[in-house]
Amino acid sequence: MRISRKKRPKKLLIPKFNLNNRIEAPEVRLIGAEGENLGIFTTREALNMAREQELDLVEINPKAVPPIAQILDFTHFKYQKEKEARKQKARTHVAELKGIRLSMRISEGDMGVRQKQAEKFLSRGDKVKVEIILRGRERGKSQMAYEIIKTFVTRLEENTSIRHEQEPTRQGNKITAIVAKK
Repeated sequence: MRISRKKRPKKLLIPKFNLNNRIEAPEVRLIGAEGENLGIFTTREALNMAREQELDLVEINPKAVPPIAQILDFTHFKYQKEKEARKQKARTHVAELKGIRLSMRISEGDMGVRQKQAEKFLSRGDKVKVEIILRGRERGKSQMAYEIIKTFVTRLEENTSIRHEQEPTRQGNKITAIVAKK
């Protein structure tokens, strides 16, 4: 049997709401269709009021004492909640770790190009990992590599405000530092 490889859209996380007969509380604080506070009613009375208006009784806050319920059109309410969740998801940006690799023999022009790349990553909200890989005889001159990373970071600080996530450290034949935007 063939496995389906179609991408399925992920369901947005919307909280579950008790509505109409699923509300188990004996009495609720009722909010009307226009948002006005109507007071405390038994669940049965509130449900009858909602049915008279041909709307649903939705439990908004079940943890309150007594629980808060509102008379509204549930399909419209659910659509609004999904819309808010989509908007919230679009606003969130997960910071990625972008890498900038320098070398011991990097020229001023190349350093400027790498600096512009790093500034672009930082402006998007990503973290930047600056690294130098030491090869051959360069391993004996690790102090020079530390200086190159420090000059690169100070040049970045001149144009953008950054914070040091990780100071330059050596791990085997690599020297790395991580910076992020303040």
